[in-house]
Amino acid sequence: MEPSVLALFLVAGLASLFMAWVIGAGSSGATPFAPAVGANAISTMRAAFVVGIFGFAGAVIQGANVSEAVGRGLVGGVSLPAEGVIAVLLIGAGLMAIGIKTGYPIATAFTVTGAVIGVGLALGGTPVWPKYRQIGAVWVLTPFVGGGIAYVIASVLPREDVPERYSVPPLAGLVGAVVANLQFTGLGPGGTAGSLVALSGRTLGIEHPLLPWAVSLSVAAAVAAVVWWDVRRDRAGGLRRVLLAFGSLVAFSAGGSQVGLAVGPLLPLLGDVGPIPVIWVLAGGGLGILVGSWTGAPRMIKSLAQDYSSLGPRRSIAALVPSFLIAQMAVLLGVPVSFNEIIVSAIIGSGAAVGGRDAISARKIGVTVGAWAGSFGVAFVLGYGASYALQMG
Repeated sequence: MEPSVLALFLVAGLASLFMAWVIGAGSSGATPFAPAVGANAISTMRAAFVVGIFGFAGAVIQGANVSEAVGRGLVGGVSLPAEGVIAVLLIGAGLMAIGIKTGYPIATAFTVTGAVIGVGLALGGTPVWPKYRQIGAVWVLTPFVGGGIAYVIASVLPREDVPERYSVPPLAGLVGAVVANLQFTGLGPGGTAGSLVALSGRTLGIEHPLLPWAVSLSVAAAVAAVVWWDVRRDRAGGLRRVLLAFGSLVAFSAGGSQVGLAVGPLLPLLGDVGPIPVIWVLAGGGLGILVGSWTGAPRMIKSLAQDYSSLGPRRSIAALVPSFLIAQMAVLLGVPVSFNEIIVSAIIGSGAAVGGRDAISARKIGVTVGAWAGSFGVAFVLGYGASYALQMG
């Protein structure tokens, strides 16, 4: 391997670590526990610590799908060179840093996706329209689906005729069933990815089409029963524990989704520098997210928790459930998705169910939507221009 190639890879690796730090300090580090902090269920600093741990775990265990999509699935016919990877990461991280500095949530997925596509097309790559349609559908539908589900849940939880010991356990059971069906690294045959449901079937030696349903329903019933017992004996404490559990799952999902935005662009370079296992790359990105969550996330957590809506534990639960479901759908599809978009939409939906327009800041929402819409376009233009300039140079 030529020294120049190694040097460029090291620079790209440092840019990737910086991007991971920015992600941890911004979207994945702030958004999962913002509702919990807003509901006074956990302090800002403790939330940043917990989200860093779960974000690292999610990056290592679930980060491969989105990383592969970002690294090799956005532009056809070309492989990004080291210079292009560096440009992508610096553009994405730079725009994110601006968002952290100003307190507004710039969409990480939009900036990195726009930069990758811009750089790739400038190099002569071809658009991958099926993937673009899939990504566009997820991005456009997320505010409506996430906000809508949060609105419905938040409309039911505070009803006097539906006590929390009856309304919250079914939500917990649903989340438990989804967790049992998630793909985790190392649970499949031969160390491949697999689910707890599939693992139970292999362990019991049973192959039956109804087994996954039976295991999923059993998990849902068990989780719902535990939550019912906990909320029944200690309503305030039980709701707080459910809220923190949901926040931890969202943080885990954030790591699995967002790490791909930091390390995905590196994947095309691995063949040039030797047989580096992808799990090592994911672990490096997860470490960057962890450090970013611990050192830079508190500012954004405070911004999201205080500025978007005044939420109690019930409305926070309503915001976290759809956030978890949408995030895991994006991980399964391999779609880079903005956690800011997911959680902010859910916060708005749950807040609107309580106080209508008075529960949310219209100005803040307008600026945020503008940042989302502009971040992709700015990143695309900068990526295309940077790549074109490198070729001309």
